[in-house]
Amino acid sequence: MTSHDIHAALGVFHRAIAEETGPQKPWQALQALAQQIVGAKLFTVTTVDLDAEVARRLYTNMPEAYPVSGTKPITVDPWFEQVVIGKQLFVANTLEAIAGHFPDWELIGSLGCRSCINMPVFVRGKVLGTVNMLDVESHFTPDRVALVDHLRIPAIAAFLAAR
Repeated sequence: MTSHDIHAALGVFHRAIAEETGPQKPWQALQALAQQIVGAKLFTVTTVDLDAEVARRLYTNMPEAYPVSGTKPITVDPWFEQVVIGKQLFVANTLEAIAGHFPDWELIGSLGCRSCINMPVFVRGKVLGTVNMLDVESHFTPDRVALVDHLRIPAIAAFLAAR
């Protein structure tokens, strides 16, 4: 993807969140941007509520498998320490690596996903949530992982626009 392509995709995203209304529009715009820049079979956005100790799904492109109403208790584990506390990307490029961190790995595999990247979204040191992209095995190459940086500011904008 060229810098011109990225710039054009960011322009489409900006117009979408600036002009569209509706609670899902910012997430749909972010998903479209992520699809163009990185690609993802499964795309979800999760908020992290540290006070209530739960993570809540805000958006999904596969509501049958991952409904928006879904919540799960926060577990302080190596993934949580890396992504939420450390504010670092988590990348797994095999189903075996996913299975080591996610109890729903069989569902993930049944959807044809065998790799994932979880991007924390944070402002002023506070984690708002994560953007989660899953695809086929070895999809998240070093080049694609580098491209994920182009999604950081748009993800913050989407969280703000969805309020």
